[in-house]
Amino acid sequence: MAMLEVDDIHAYYGNIHALKGLSLRVEKGEIVTLIGANGAGKSTTLKTISGLMKPRLGSVHLDGEDLAPYKAHQIVYKGVSMVPEGRGVFSKLTVDENLDMGAFHRSDASGIEDDRERAFKLFPRLKERRKQIAGTLSGGEQQMLATARALMARPRLLLMDEPSMGLAPVLVESVFETIQEINREGTTILLVEQNAHMALQVAKRGYCLQTGEVVLSDMCGILRRNPMVQKAYLGME
Repeated sequence: MAMLEVDDIHAYYGNIHALKGLSLRVEKGEIVTLIGANGAGKSTTLKTISGLMKPRLGSVHLDGEDLAPYKAHQIVYKGVSMVPEGRGVFSKLTVDENLDMGAFHRSDASGIEDDRERAFKLFPRLKERRKQIAGTLSGGEQQMLATARALMARPRLLLMDEPSMGLAPVLVESVFETIQEINREGTTILLVEQNAHMALQVAKRGYCLQTGEVVLSDMCGILRRNPMVQKAYLGME
């Protein structure tokens, strides 16, 4: 049984059929990536898994448990946390206060402090700015904070939505190194990313989405050699 099993989900924005029978699985300990063009349904998939959207048909199971009865904040309790597209930090709160928000459902004070120190070890720059208002941080620092905040929930499964979007090239490599480090420390990751070059390097398996459907899935080493992937996502003819 996979940690995450998404089975034949159909999701809509009004009358727009955004996900059309999408299925995927993520095994414990993996990094799995979703790649595809804008509008392919990548972010919608993450929103459906996290409970921010409810599918009209299909199911999402975490370790065999159907997540349909649960609201988004309850799914966090189950061990799923998301780093949203566009970072979504609490701009008027400090770095420390943002981290506190990530642990809102926890009462283990010593464990929270341990995880705060873990976050500062991953992102030393945040420790230097822990009393700074989040809205005054650079784009790269806000991305660090959004990731650190999600980790404060101590997730078993981390959903990451376009973590390299809008970042300077020098920061992009650092973001992906951090993703690998988080995974090595035991967190399973489902990664949505338009930078297919980097995503297919760090992930074990990948799914290619087009207009709400999976059109191709395989080990990432095989996907990198696929002519369709090379042409559509890697800029190779």
